[in-house]
Amino acid sequence: MKPRPLTTAARLSDQDLLPLAQALATLKTPEELTAFLRDLCTPAELEAMVDRWRVVPLLRDGVPYREIHERTGVSVTTTGRVARTLEQGHGGYAVAIDRLAPR
Repeated sequence: MKPRPLTTAARLSDQDLLPLAQALATLKTPEELTAFLRDLCTPAELEAMVDRWRVVPLLRDGVPYREIHERTGVSVTTTGRVARTLEQGHGGYAVAIDRLAPR
């Protein structure tokens, strides 16, 4: 990834993300989305996203960070970042997990 300054102004805006979000919204099946993600992302980027998503349902179920690490191999640091995003993020994780497995 290209280096970017860590200032608030350098973060991607919703407007920056819109064309990608629109492209993702056109995909109709998990297979189409899988193909798109494999084309768009490097293996390392995909692995990072898979790791983050793998811990979301475990966090929602209240599984402790260390146990999540033991079950998944995902670092406690990554698990903490995902947990913080679940609490303070934009709500995307919650929408997706609720649609997949309503509480």
